[in-house]
Amino acid sequence: MVLQMIDKAMRPSGWWRAAESRPVAALSLVGLIFAVTYLVAVLVFPAGAGRIINGDAIQYFAYLQSAVVDGDLDFSNDYRQLYANADPATNVWLRSRTPTGRPPNLMSVGPAILWSPFYVSARLALGAVGPGERADALLYASVGVAGIAYATLGALFTFWSCARLFPRPAAFWATLVVWLAGPGIYYSLVSPTYSHATSMFAVAVFVFAWLATRDRAGFESVVLLGALGGLVALVRWQDALVLILPVADLLAAAWRRRAGLSATAARLAALSAAAGVAFLPQLLAWNAVYGTPLLIPQGSAFMRWTQPAMLSVLFSLKRGLFSWTPALLPAAAGFPFLIRRNRLAGWLIVIVLLATVYVNASVQDWWAGEAFGARRFIGFGVFLALGLAALMSVPAAANRPALAAWFSGAAITYNLLFVFQYQMFMHGQRHLVPYPDTAAQLFLERIWLPFRLLLRWWS
Repeated sequence: MVLQMIDKAMRPSGWWRAAESRPVAALSLVGLIFAVTYLVAVLVFPAGAGRIINGDAIQYFAYLQSAVVDGDLDFSNDYRQLYANADPATNVWLRSRTPTGRPPNLMSVGPAILWSPFYVSARLALGAVGPGERADALLYASVGVAGIAYATLGALFTFWSCARLFPRPAAFWATLVVWLAGPGIYYSLVSPTYSHATSMFAVAVFVFAWLATRDRAGFESVVLLGALGGLVALVRWQDALVLILPVADLLAAAWRRRAGLSATAARLAALSAAAGVAFLPQLLAWNAVYGTPLLIPQGSAFMRWTQPAMLSVLFSLKRGLFSWTPALLPAAAGFPFLIRRNRLAGWLIVIVLLATVYVNASVQDWWAGEAFGARRFIGFGVFLALGLAALMSVPAAANRPALAAWFSGAAITYNLLFVFQYQMFMHGQRHLVPYPDTAAQLFLERIWLPFRLLLRWWS
């Protein structure tokens, strides 16, 4: 009786039910709101290149601008423009040269390729306007809009992947939580010109295709997964770990004698060839910039394979995945239920996630520099969503449909407050809000901040 009363009191109505019943429209609406908010923020207010294209995004964008405008991969003039506020004597990108005599570029070429339709369309549309600060801002903003579009598509493919295994309401709320209550929201709205939005898209499309073609033995599905896996690696190299999924499926089929050894070897070769062809633009870019098609641009010391910070990358106050975005922690509790739903697929997802934790923990700066949370995990949000959807589908949760909606709303609100707190600090409001260094600053400060601002406004 008490549980029934609680369920009735918590039962969502109105737009909550509308969102749950139209998940594709709801997720698309979130993306549209993000795009409008982003454009207003960067175009209505002063929006030089430093506000739209900054940090790591400069080198991702340099690939695009240099290839489209100059027809080469010499970033000398691009860096002078994009690092205009930097001191040429101390800025490593303005003074360093590779063996080919060109400035280095540590980032991947995949985001530039995915952004190119938006950027080229913007250039064509602005052709009659002529050069100027306003036109440049619109060109830069086109890349941000591209990032938001890809993040939205990533959320949609994440939902469709979850819906293949679990009820649609659980798939919807799990997708919404992972997107908006995790670090992905920041790189879908505030900094969509980084690679993480495109990574979210590429991995989600790959996982959807993998789940949809697991029972098909034809070469077409293998080639498709290889090409999509190559795209994933083209966007963020370490995300190539997703190729473990189809490789393990092929080996499992051979182990169970559902496929012969020669057929398995042929499919593995086709998978590798398709992935290699898709990854070819990166090899060509490295060869043009560094004079060799294979290298680690950051240097061999970038990875510390024998000293992974496994616990820190997950739980440290210094941008740990679950400490900065605790709403993602229940996803880990859902993996046993995911394994129960599909044993092999569930275990493979867990293995890929563990491998991802190890790789991200082995990076020299495992905290990913200045960032909103564990941004290097954003592309693998589809796996966390599958775990969370599995947890939301257990009878104790499925029989109380309001629970998922209220949890999602609370988790998203809590994270939005954190985005607000972080942005206030990053925009110089340090007298009002501290940087989240301590547990209290990380978990509680966001709650007090609105009240503090309200009192300040009244005083």
